[in-house]
Amino acid sequence: MKILPIIRPLVLAVILLMCWQLAVTFWQIPHYLLPTPLDIVNKFSENTSLLWQHTQTTLIEIVVGLVLGVLFGLLSAVLLSLSKTISSFLLPILITSQAIPIFAIAPLLVLWFGYGMASKIVMTILIIYFPVTAACYDGLRNTPKTWLELANTIKISPLALLLKVKFPAALPALASGLRIAVSIAPIGAVIGEWVGSSEGLGYLMLNANARMQVDLMFSALFILVLITLFLYFFTDKLLRYFIPWISQVR
Repeated sequence: MKILPIIRPLVLAVILLMCWQLAVTFWQIPHYLLPTPLDIVNKFSENTSLLWQHTQTTLIEIVVGLVLGVLFGLLSAVLLSLSKTISSFLLPILITSQAIPIFAIAPLLVLWFGYGMASKIVMTILIIYFPVTAACYDGLRNTPKTWLELANTIKISPLALLLKVKFPAALPALASGLRIAVSIAPIGAVIGEWVGSSEGLGYLMLNANARMQVDLMFSALFILVLITLFLYFFTDKLLRYFIPWISQVR
């Protein structure tokens, strides 16, 4: 009898938490260095409303950044695939932009867009823009030749070629880019909150760290992990539902 897929990670998580609890207790690691899982659970229950308040802010930044980042990425990929001239100009700029460390431009974004959500949303867009664009562009330019030959034979319009031939062929590659995007989107929002903000899980983590509330910082980190896992598996389910031919038996 096969173990359900969800059971394996749960069992592994329980084992790791037990080892963590025993290690901290056995070696008597100070609380301010590494709290036990029980301490983190207690702090989580004591600060549920506070954590939820900051979680809402970060979640909005992540979701809005994801939606806009994916839209900009798709648009850029389409522009790159339409013309070799456009591609020759935009592609080097796109690649060069990835050489700039995200931490280096975070203070500028806060300066330009303020301490509110806008700068964090822009940071999220920037961090997921390249994976989505690169994956979609790869898929669009690697359309099977037989599909293109058939399209030329029936003489469909360029728009129909893009929407009915190239884009469907690019969906598996785009799916990979989307999985990467949802996995790293929280990083953009949190980095923006670390640089300058008055709310959000990143802000809460910095504030807790300054006050030596390590258990509260771990509680916020735990929520970020849950958000990332939920976004990944939710996106994966959607992709498998709407693009069933990319599903592989594991």
